[in-house]
Amino acid sequence: MARYIPDLAGASVPRYTSYPTAASFHDGVGAADQARALAAVPPGAPVSLYLHIPYCRQLCWYCGCSTGVVSREALLDDYVAALNAEIDAVSAQMQGRVISVQFGGGSPNALRAPVFAALLDRLRDRFDIALDAEIAVELDPRRLDAAYIATLVGAGVNRVSLGAQTFAAHVQARINRIQPFAMIADAAQAFRAAGLASLNLDLMYGLPGQSKTDLADTIELALTLKPDRVAMFGYAHMPRLLARQRMIVDAELPDAPARFAQSLLAAARFTATGYRAIGFDHYALPDDSMARAAADGTLRRNFQGYTTDPGTALIGLGATAISQFDDLLVQNDKHVGQYRSRARNDGLAGMRGIARNADDRLRAGLIETLLCTGRLDVAAHVTAADVPLGCFADALAALHGHARRGLVTIDGASVALTDDGWPYARLIAAAFDAHLGAAPSQFSKAV
Repeated sequence: MARYIPDLAGASVPRYTSYPTAASFHDGVGAADQARALAAVPPGAPVSLYLHIPYCRQLCWYCGCSTGVVSREALLDDYVAALNAEIDAVSAQMQGRVISVQFGGGSPNALRAPVFAALLDRLRDRFDIALDAEIAVELDPRRLDAAYIATLVGAGVNRVSLGAQTFAAHVQARINRIQPFAMIADAAQAFRAAGLASLNLDLMYGLPGQSKTDLADTIELALTLKPDRVAMFGYAHMPRLLARQRMIVDAELPDAPARFAQSLLAAARFTATGYRAIGFDHYALPDDSMARAAADGTLRRNFQGYTTDPGTALIGLGATAISQFDDLLVQNDKHVGQYRSRARNDGLAGMRGIARNADDRLRAGLIETLLCTGRLDVAAHVTAADVPLGCFADALAALHGHARRGLVTIDGASVALTDDGWPYARLIAAAFDAHLGAAPSQFSKAV
């Protein structure tokens, strides 16, 4: 079992779903850069789509996503109209082949079932989507019924993630998300009966009022559903930045040692029951594609977290969505009203981001490799990039500091995370972050 190290567990650090992170984005990047990057995607190159639905039927107080409550259906209709306009504009400028489509939010099933199906039809009409593409959707179980489930599977959705978070009723009340276990179990059964290929569960630790017993009970119930994958995220409490989190009572949050113990409990229980640990916050059954990718070294990390996505570009559609190209990261307008205006009038809605130079791309590869595999040959990476190893002297010195605490082993310029090091993987990877500033409050805790 990993050791609790107070100064590290309590540190704030990026999740590194991109590098540079969104904290480095600026308004010097916009739609014109986005258009150039789209046009530069080679014909037939594998690309992925992410569609952001920034609406929920009810706000959960723990949520850190960019989302708002649906006050009237016309808001959703206006948003989908803008999304359709953006789909048309992007597809007209990009000739890649889509190998993956991910819907996130918010709650994609805030959309009415026929509207969701029509949106997926439009994607297939406008883009070259591979027949075996993964079509995945994040779902709020409170807004599902048999008809909606049948629509999703009938429309070609082959992977869903159910937002379970916790099955402890008193914790659910504290985060404003009441959903009995039977509700999630019924949805899981209905999806499998409809022929869904893969079912994921999203769970959380570090929630207000949550004890180790609460978490253990939630995990035991989750295991009865036999999910193909489980994401186990630590709650990131940032009420200064997220007004809805001010509804959570700070004094009811588990302290840092308790959070750490909860993360270890989850790891021990899932791995003991046959799940493979994927990085620091995912678990997958051995025959799941994510477990296979971790085993053969093809696991990736992007804005969706750990992924099997081999695409050369990730194209974000919708308000606040981020697109990732080799040399550019660009984010759509965060303000839904302004996004709608940009998409309807100009097609593209990018308004901030960052151009990635050769050093950024090299560091991005170093961070991703370490977080996905737990091992990193720094010398091999810098040699391939024709960069002197001395350019990373500070990073290697920081890694030696972690080695003295038993978190990594080092052989020359090769580093490997130890069992003690995995919980602190993001913090260890930060040794390669040349953009990391002195603004920790915008990042979540390391554990």
